Amino acid sequence: MEIDFLLIGQGIAGSALGFRLKQAGKKIRIIDQPSGNQSSRVAAGLYNPVTGRKMVKTWNADLLFPEIKTFYQELEKITGQSFLVEEAIYRPFLSIEEQNEWMGNSAESGFQLYLENIFKESQSEHLKDPFGGVLLKQSGWLKINSFLDSMQEYFSEELIQDYFNEKELAYDGEFWKYKELKSKAIIYCNGLGAMDSRFFGFLPFAPVKGEILEVRQAFYPDYIVNRGVFRVHLGNGIHRVGSTYTKHDLHLGPTEEAKMEILDKLKDLVKMPVEEIISHKTGIRPATRDRKPFLGKHPEAQSVYIFDGFGAKGVSLVPYFSKIMAAYLLGEDTIPKEVDIARYFNYI
Repeated sequence: MEIDFLLIGQGIAGSALGFRLKQAGKKIRIIDQPSGNQSSRVAAGLYNPVTGRKMVKTWNADLLFPEIKTFYQELEKITGQSFLVEEAIYRPFLSIEEQNEWMGNSAESGFQLYLENIFKESQSEHLKDPFGGVLLKQSGWLKINSFLDSMQEYFSEELIQDYFNEKELAYDGEFWKYKELKSKAIIYCNGLGAMDSRFFGFLPFAPVKGEILEVRQAFYPDYIVNRGVFRVHLGNGIHRVGSTYTKHDLHLGPTEEAKMEILDKLKDLVKMPVEEIISHKTGIRPATRDRKPFLGKHPEAQSVYIFDGFGAKGVSLVPYFSKIMAAYLLGEDTIPKEVDIARYFNYI
């Protein structure tokens, strides 16, 4: 069978890029492992225009965020499913100084797109926010498992649920052959799996482990609370809380240390006690050394590409960059230098 593109991995990245290529009329196949610890499926799913301890605007927010709602809602219409939750994010201030700084930020045009309101007083007796906080808009979260399951069904004719064995991949001078497939091009979208490939081992992946809890706790605001940890209400009194961030312990199992770290930070944010811990999950994120994704073509191998390295921000990065990558693969545009893997060709 001859196809245009063989994509490795049906996580957030592979699903988005596969969709755009299929919509462009290209014949694709996607290979995705049937089980295992897939970082996409244990990700938090948040998209947040203001991040970090210093609460700065997310990198490239003005390019990224206009694409998020449009992209996921288009997929909701096509699949007939609902997986995008638009929800404000409330970030408590830690001091009067921070409150004053944000009063200044509110006057800047760069922030106005993302600011719903600034509060000088506590917004709930159940929150530890004596200095008030900032309420952000153009934010929310993606029900990632629902999204991936919906896309799995969408790709029913294109999806091959199998473990990818790169040793069976060979180039015949015109096509890449893989079992019964003959593809004009290969695209690696398989997270940290690309790090072990014979093509992209030179790229500086910087894997990061994150741990997330689901807990039962009273207090159900109509916004996500985010400071130190995020707290997302999933329904039925259950909240997702996280996450930790470590480059040192990359074992897949959950740790007591991370659980206590999350619970301690939650206690500093919400006054209500945790009634029950429902689950404790871990995932290894395919982050990169410079915290920017990997897009582009291998410098030597014919028609071998990568669309990867989105770390913990895949939900917000992928809609925009999948459009860029698809346009590049279709010969319609170039890849911005800051995300093009050519920035690392000197390290081969």
